[in-house]
Amino acid sequence: MRTATVTRNTKETQITAAVNLDGSGIYAVQTGIGFLDHMLEQLSRHSLMDLEITAEGDTHIDFHHTTEDSGIAIGEAVSKAVGERRGIVRYGTATIPMDETCSRVALDFSNRPYLIWKVVFSKAKLGEMDTELFKEWFQAFAQSAGVTLHVENLYGENNHHIIESCFKGLARSLRQAVEIDPRKADDVPSTKGVLGGSLI
Repeated sequence: MRTATVTRNTKETQITAAVNLDGSGIYAVQTGIGFLDHMLEQLSRHSLMDLEITAEGDTHIDFHHTTEDSGIAIGEAVSKAVGERRGIVRYGTATIPMDETCSRVALDFSNRPYLIWKVVFSKAKLGEMDTELFKEWFQAFAQSAGVTLHVENLYGENNHHIIESCFKGLARSLRQAVEIDPRKADDVPSTKGVLGGSLI
């Protein structure tokens, strides 16, 4: 089992995140932000990654720090659990339809963090959560997990559907990318023998 637990304590947030990449999509999520909880539950369920996260943050100010730091903690846990990235498929992609919406996510466990974000919302908030914070979460996750991550909403009208399809796309891409390739189970999927740096 590829598991990891990360604790992140700052003056703004106190977070513990635990993942099992070889799980079955079991989750226990408590961030104090209802909509973010819903999205992280989708991430766990559709990636089959078990996820436990508890977060206490300065939500009396706004949701920025808790949102960003939860992405950092989960990303760090995923990176720690995948280890040297030996034997993984490395790449994952998913196109997710959700009613009138369709989004595409592509992911590379390159150990070279990068986010391309082509998602536009027509509303400033979903529930009590600022929609601009979703990019912050994906940026934090990509940076801490060490992944190249491209997220694109192809079309859609309902803001809830747009962001949920992005999280589900990440989940399915993550599931593909971290699976062990039985043909190369002992090898790092790179001609360099390591992942990271400027070459592939």
